Amino acid sequence: MSWIQEAELNLRERLCASILKVGPMPEHVAFIMDGNRRYAQKCRVEREQGHSQGFEKLAETLRWCLNLNIREVTVYAFSIENFKRSKEEVDGLMELARQKFTRLLEEQENLKKHGVCIRVLGNLTLLPVDIQELIAQAVLATQSYNKCFLNVCFAYTSRHEITSAVREMALGVEEGILKPSDLSESLLGRCLYSSGSPDPDLLIRTSGEVRLSDFLLWQTSHSCLVFQPVLWPEYSFWNLCQAILQYQVNHPALQKAKLLHEAACRHQQVEADLACVLEQLGTVGETGGTECKQELILKYSREREERVSNFLQRLENKRRKFLTDLVQSSAPFLRV
Repeated sequence: MSWIQEAELNLRERLCASILKVGPMPEHVAFIMDGNRRYAQKCRVEREQGHSQGFEKLAETLRWCLNLNIREVTVYAFSIENFKRSKEEVDGLMELARQKFTRLLEEQENLKKHGVCIRVLGNLTLLPVDIQELIAQAVLATQSYNKCFLNVCFAYTSRHEITSAVREMALGVEEGILKPSDLSESLLGRCLYSSGSPDPDLLIRTSGEVRLSDFLLWQTSHSCLVFQPVLWPEYSFWNLCQAILQYQVNHPALQKAKLLHEAACRHQQVEADLACVLEQLGTVGETGGTECKQELILKYSREREERVSNFLQRLENKRRKFLTDLVQSSAPFLRV
């Protein structure tokens, strides 16, 4: 099945969509697509069939999101913890990934038509090399598209993502690109795999489980969390509408909390810059009036931003090189 389906919404769905769009709509929705194995057990089919049905439901859900003008979707496709499952099931999931990413590479015109940028977030080194190469080709082939974004969390856990970000910042300090005083909550967020995306407005988990399972723990601190009892392969347009309605009901409180947090982060950064300037003044024994201190704070802030910008650009280049090297080492389906 295609990653992006072409069918339009039916009359009832279009009517419901038009009503929903009167209210605030999420721009970024994340899904924990849970229930594939239970669906297979319920239907008395092999687990692989349940996972395959789950992918088909993802393609259908992406169509609904496109029609609802939801520009970004993030899905939890495979957790690092899933490697602990039986070898048979893990091998089946890896084979499904091979098939689907190969299919994606065959659908370049469709992805270009809809402007779909594919990102894969996770520790790709844990995957078989051929799947790494397919993923690299897909990511690089669609990187210039910007109408909508699909983030696939594969070989991913949030704790690993945060740990990796901390490690990158520590390396930046060790190499002299950053100063210890440059490290902040804001910088950590910009070092995450998802740094190119806004945080999700809405996170949906299916199957009745009420937990995040180590998914986007940092990014969903101000998201609307919706837990629905339906198994993922049975998910419907109406389930999605129900989740969006819950988001709309909670939107004012979520926005207020988000704005307060952003203001607090800005204040913390100003205080941190002031502390660094005062420390420098104390070290060199200089004194000055308020106007002089303001100039020094602005100067320090510009220098910090330049260091941070250089560090983030270097991190982006490092990640891009990893993907480019994978493509160049394979027999690619395309030229990047």
